[in-house]
Amino acid sequence: MSSTRILKTNTSRMILIVALLLLGGFFHYMWKAEAALGVPWTPDPGAELFAQRPLLPPLEETFIDTYELPLRTKGRNIVDAKGRRYRLSSVNWYGASDELFVPGGLDVQHRSVIARTIREFGFNSVRLPYADELVMTNPIILPHLLTANPDLVGLRALDVLEAVVEALTKEGISVIVNNHITTATWCCGADPCDAGWANDHLGPICRVRQTEEEWIEHWETVMERFVDNPYVIGADLRNEVRGLWGTMSWDRWAAAAEKCGNRLLRMNRNWLIVVGGTESGNDLTGVSRRPVRLDVDHRVVYSAHVYAWSGWGSREGRYSKRGYASFARAMRDNWAYLVEQNLDPVWVGEFGAPHEPSVGDANYWQNLLRYLKAIDADFGYWAINPRKPRDDAKETYALVEDDWVTPVLDYRMRDMTELMRA
Repeated sequence: MSSTRILKTNTSRMILIVALLLLGGFFHYMWKAEAALGVPWTPDPGAELFAQRPLLPPLEETFIDTYELPLRTKGRNIVDAKGRRYRLSSVNWYGASDELFVPGGLDVQHRSVIARTIREFGFNSVRLPYADELVMTNPIILPHLLTANPDLVGLRALDVLEAVVEALTKEGISVIVNNHITTATWCCGADPCDAGWANDHLGPICRVRQTEEEWIEHWETVMERFVDNPYVIGADLRNEVRGLWGTMSWDRWAAAAEKCGNRLLRMNRNWLIVVGGTESGNDLTGVSRRPVRLDVDHRVVYSAHVYAWSGWGSREGRYSKRGYASFARAMRDNWAYLVEQNLDPVWVGEFGAPHEPSVGDANYWQNLLRYLKAIDADFGYWAINPRKPRDDAKETYALVEDDWVTPVLDYRMRDMTELMRA
């Protein structure tokens, strides 16, 4: 072998070794960075002090029963008939979108007690999810799931859902109904059958199938029960549309939202029509060039979902690892430009964090709540439930203990109380 060939071979080997060392160093750095995000977070003294005191009484003037209805949109705000802003300070109450077809907690407390607890926490509104499968099958709810509500035993799922809504609105809490998922189960995984509002194009691979028209008909079936309830203020048309691996186009979703929204407004022209972003609720950039236009003006409210794992796949990474400047820029680019430019309301309809957070969870939460406070945002926390329907698993994001009455007083309730009382 010539000296030139030997030199080239040695050079190639050196380049390969250097590349492997650099690659190894990069992965080692990433591993250490991820490990640091997973370290348990120690609450600050303010959060610990908050946990030692009872909750402040709710601000009565923030509840829907003090407003002049109907509601409408005006620029970035939801307002009443006199132009007074109604800021959504919401919590999610799930269960009707899951396998058991019933909002959680009805085996523990009467629905009126849970509604009163939600009000005492300061939340003036509830996002109430349902699954299309619930509407299709409308099963009789199993008696042991209604132990604390014996008057509901023997009723079907839609009747129980209606009873829960009535309990909330009697307590002066407004309700936004949410079509969460097609197949009744925990949302949202990689299943293409539940990645959008219609799945008939996928053929027999979906156990629960529906067309776009059937999706709208299911909405009409649900909302027909609430036409005369003025505190049912709106319809959140679909949870986290994403398509197969994030391929859902905004134009396609906006067109479907207009079709469904207009059908619902024929039933009650006063409802607010909530349209979430694509990419699992994170992306409302398409609104700038293709807004949702309904037959009744001033009825569109957009919705964004923001979690610690949101932002994955982007150059700057998940929100759990970002600094505030990067986080705020992403919020502004994705959805908050609509608020900051006074164009349309955006309701951050889902966000949440565990009671015992990691450093990454806490970083995400602190950045998000700082930003929500800065723009005086409408918000909806996920979720109040202390247990998940499947296997009665503990809900780490819960705001109540298993008795559905005792509040979990921690950094989350502290920050949301500050936001509600701003």
